[in-house]
Formats: sequence, C-alpha cells, structure tokens
Amino acid sequence: MPGTKSTSITKPEPSALTTLISSTASSDPLSASTTQILHNLQHQHLWTSLQVHDLKLPSSNSSSPAAGSVKASSEDNADTPYLISGIPPHRVYTHPDEQLYLLERGLREEEIELERLFVLPAVKGQSWSLRKMAAVFDSLPDETEIQAAEVSLNEREETDGSGGVKETMLAEYYEYRKKARLTREWGGKRLLLAMVDRGMGGDGTVVYYVVQEGAVKPRQN
Repeated sequence: MPGTKSTSITKPEPSALTTLISSTASSDPLSASTTQILHNLQHQHLWTSLQVHDLKLPSSNSSSPAAGSVKASSEDNADTPYLISGIPPHRVYTHPDEQLYLLERGLREEEIELERLFVLPAVKGQSWSLRKMAAVFDSLPDETEIQAAEVSLNEREETDGSGGVKETMLAEYYEYRKKARLTREWGGKRLLLAMVDRGMGGDGTVVYYVVQEGAVKPRQN
C-alpha cells in the first residue's frame, strides 16, 4: 500500500482589520463594530479628522415613563455607547431647499466647505426605538456649538481679500445657512446610521443610511 503523507496546514495571517479590532477593542461587540466602522470610513471612504465620542444618553430615571416602559428605556440606553464623527470627501446629503438656493446662485457643492458629520455605529439585529433615536439626536451639538466652530471659516472668508463675485456669494451662503439652521428651513439634525452584520456568515459589509430628525421634505423631480 502506498504510504500516506501528512500535510501541515498553515494558519492564515489575520487581516489588518482583525488585528486592529483585537488590539484596540474590548469584548463588547459594539466597541468592536465601532472600530470596524472607523476603519471602513478611513480606508474605504477616505474620511478625515475621524474621532470617537462617548454617547451620553439620558438615564431612564431622568423622566417618568409610563408603567411597563422603564425596562425598554434601560435597554435603549445600554446599546448605543459610541458616536463617530469625521469629514467626508464630499457632501453626503443636501436638503432640497438648500440645493435650490445653490442652483439659483450658480454655486456648486464642491465649492462649499465640507462639514463634520456624525455616524452612529450599529449592528444588524440591534433593537431600536423612537425614544433611543431621539436621545441620540439630543446628544448632538446644538446650533450654537456648530456656529462657534465655524468662526475660523467665516474669518477666512472675510480676510480673503479677493473681492470676487464667487467669494461674495459664498459668504452670503454661509450667513444664510446660519439662519436656515436656526429656523430648520433646511431640515433638522442629521446623521449616518452605519449598520454592520457581525453575525454568523456576515461578510463585514458596512451599509450607511441617512437618518434625519423630524419630517423630511420630499424632493421634486
């Protein structure tokens, strides 16, 4: 009988993402998902200035919910510990009224200063509720904080010195945008919901959904 040969199977090296998750994330699956989504934004979608924020949701004891809803509120707060923020390489969403404003003045989206956008990490099958999503939006910076962050941008526009028509229209746009945010003329707060499948058979694909606070004006074709 011919002899049998024993072959040794070499274990494949872990991917860069697996190594990153193992070295930086805790045993919490949401922490690992946050690291995975951060890696995806940086290396696949080319976001810059990425930061991870602790999501401070209000305690279920801060209000007086109806009977039988305390448990649901507690579960809501326990499942969303992180937020990611960063600057995408291009605009992700433009409100229809803002888009009309730009078209009427001959401004293009690539001429507008890119803004920091928030991303909410989530896993497939995670439980969500309107209470929890509302608490996430409440945790985002308010308009005063956003406008304070834009002081350097406004100063740069004012001291540009070129005096061109395009620069004037851009300055008018940034000023009008402040008012539109306060009145929510161009919509309320918005973020990206990043959904990743970490279950059995999941291929690690991250899907992003635009989520907005309140009613959204439909687009006109």
